[in-house]
Amino acid sequence: MKTHDYIEIEERYGAHNYHPLDVVIARGEGVWVYDVDGKRYMDCLSAYSALNQGHVHPKILAALQEQAAKVTLTSRAFRNDQLPLFYKELSEMSGFEMSLPMNSGAEAVETALKLARKWAYRVKGVPRHQAEIITCEGNFHGRTISIVTFSTEPLYRDDFGPFTPGFVNVPYGNAEAVRKAITPNTAAVCVEPIQGEAGVIVPPAGYLRELRKICDENNVLLIADEIQTGLGRTGKLFAFEHDGIRPDMVIIGKALAGGFYPVSAVLADADLLGLFVAGEHGSTFGGNPLGMAVARAALRVIVEEKLVDNSAHMGEYLVEQLQEIPSPHVKEVRGKGLLIGVELKPSAGGARRFCEALMQRGILAKETHQNVIRFAPPLVISQAELDWALPLIREVLMMP
Repeated sequence: MKTHDYIEIEERYGAHNYHPLDVVIARGEGVWVYDVDGKRYMDCLSAYSALNQGHVHPKILAALQEQAAKVTLTSRAFRNDQLPLFYKELSEMSGFEMSLPMNSGAEAVETALKLARKWAYRVKGVPRHQAEIITCEGNFHGRTISIVTFSTEPLYRDDFGPFTPGFVNVPYGNAEAVRKAITPNTAAVCVEPIQGEAGVIVPPAGYLRELRKICDENNVLLIADEIQTGLGRTGKLFAFEHDGIRPDMVIIGKALAGGFYPVSAVLADADLLGLFVAGEHGSTFGGNPLGMAVARAALRVIVEEKLVDNSAHMGEYLVEQLQEIPSPHVKEVRGKGLLIGVELKPSAGGARRFCEALMQRGILAKETHQNVIRFAPPLVISQAELDWALPLIREVLMMP
């Protein structure tokens, strides 16, 4: 079958909850993918940063195959030999004493929200069921009912009420707005160090540092959602490191399993994650041996191949090169590491047509919030590969 055949079947039998570019990918390797017609493309989206280690990394593939031949699922009713090692290795890598693995990023966010509320009632002394969690306008933390409650994107929430109480929204990047929103019932502030889905919005320098100070002064937890920004994407292991702070909870996912398997986790110290007792929270697949073996391999690749450093160096190079393109359409190039947004002027006619033009030239990027092209290639990318792509990107950004 050809590309148009697959698209026709998908449109007929599948729910239309995405608006993908019309490329049908059949295989991938490193930063490259190949469609069903045999054409090669550079992946500059990395499945929204789930593929930091690149497509089908051989070391992660080997771990998947080895574990799949042994045991894939035990549920948490029994112990398995991969979960303890995952706990230990993730703790040693992250500096947090404990973790709680789940599957999707949204599940990990829900885990953090539940934990923050329990802490508020059992430790801070907030009256039961009165806890509040402060979130930021423009956020994207997932798509469950509770999470879309505090989204400010009408498309994500308008048809899905009634909503879950207990959330307060403030402007992103404005620490003083957080300070003013805190009440005696505030349990936590939940924030993305960089807002990816909102258009790669980078807050002012020192924003997270000021939030840390405000939370400390008011006995409030600071939760960093690093599902998209974590594990090397921004040139640090975690994006909060750019501000030299340590959150109370960190939420990770996506690249935690290198694109092979859905694995997410909440990281915190024992005095916080130790509040959960048996039966309060869980998941049949969370912590399964197959996922844990894959995640362990994915973490090793990040360290052994120095992907954090490569992200910092290649990201700096890519931003510099993009900023030098004299495009009449570009308003701003921004980002950290290999999470980069090219914001277009309103007169450019939207980012979609530029992404389609890039696709025609063998580069896969995706528009976000109509006017931003997001460039987030796998962290294994080389300068030679970027140098292959940059003339094509320049050609597209210079088109009428």
